[in-house]
Amino acid sequence: MREIPISGDMIRLGQLLKLAGLASGGGDVKAILGDGVRVNGVPDDRRGRQVHPGDIVEAGGEQLRVVARP
Repeated sequence: MREIPISGDMIRLGQLLKLAGLASGGGDVKAILGDGVRVNGVPDDRRGRQVHPGDIVEAGGEQLRVVARP
């Protein structure tokens, strides 16, 4: 599981996928969401979904844990 540090108390799912390097732009985000993404084990395809530190996102064969940047 890879940790993705964010500043602030939340990030949008689409932004997280780009920050993690899984997507380079909006088209890539849409494709990844279409392939299936889970947030805390629940399927979600909304690019604007808010994720917070402690959330676990499964996408592109990876597990990402959102953590607060120190």
